[in-house]
Amino acid sequence: MKESSENGARIARVLARAGIASRREAERMIAAGRVQVNGKRIDSPALNVSARDRITVDGAPLPAAERTRLWRYHKPAGLVTTVRDEKGRPTVFGSLPAGLPRVLSIGRLDLNSEGLLLLTNDGALKRRLELPATGWMRKYRVRVHGSPDEAALAPLRAGIRIAGERFQPMQVGLDRQQGANAWLTIGLREGRNREIRRALESLGLRVNRLIRISYGPFQLGDLAPGAVEELRPKVLRDQLGLEMPAGTAAPGRRRAPRRRG
Repeated sequence: MKESSENGARIARVLARAGIASRREAERMIAAGRVQVNGKRIDSPALNVSARDRITVDGAPLPAAERTRLWRYHKPAGLVTTVRDEKGRPTVFGSLPAGLPRVLSIGRLDLNSEGLLLLTNDGALKRRLELPATGWMRKYRVRVHGSPDEAALAPLRAGIRIAGERFQPMQVGLDRQQGANAWLTIGLREGRNREIRRALESLGLRVNRLIRISYGPFQLGDLAPGAVEELRPKVLRDQLGLEMPAGTAAPGRRRAPRRRG
């Protein structure tokens, strides 16, 4: 059993891909002595394993790794994008339909934001799609209180600096004025915390609704709030270059359970 292998993968990643736990949780399980490789208990995640290694957790053989899967989820406002919240607020993961496997969010939407959130069972895919180097455009429909004109929005297109932090140029379209509010379409390639809200507030524009409508090639479309739809294997192959096993069934759309008031 070698410490490294060109064809192997870190033990914690293997456990996560098999749906046992997140990589961080898997590392804790290893430290607690719950994992054995080829009959030997291990206490460090600094170990690469291959398909030839026999892995058990609490004495049970490791299930086969799941294929990479990706879902579109229409996040409603009022949910936090964490597994658990220290303030006791409702979370995305507590509001998903029954029957989904353990999933991870690709990026985040803050409590008051809504719209497209991508979910996956593959931690490596999550990290890949969150990297700035991926360069995917994220587009938002944004309602602000105020009456901005094109000149007022020009700093966003040029790149704005707030409290010493520089934001990259955004794509900004002024769609329409609706009473005391204006609707904008904003595109960006970064994912900083509350980036759009902070940038617009620096111009004196208060955001009162923010909806993500796309993440790279994936669109929110007509997906209803709270609904989840798994992307077809062909889409993963065409958009991400992922090869899917032959005969994989086409996924369907699921509605989230209604939250009781």
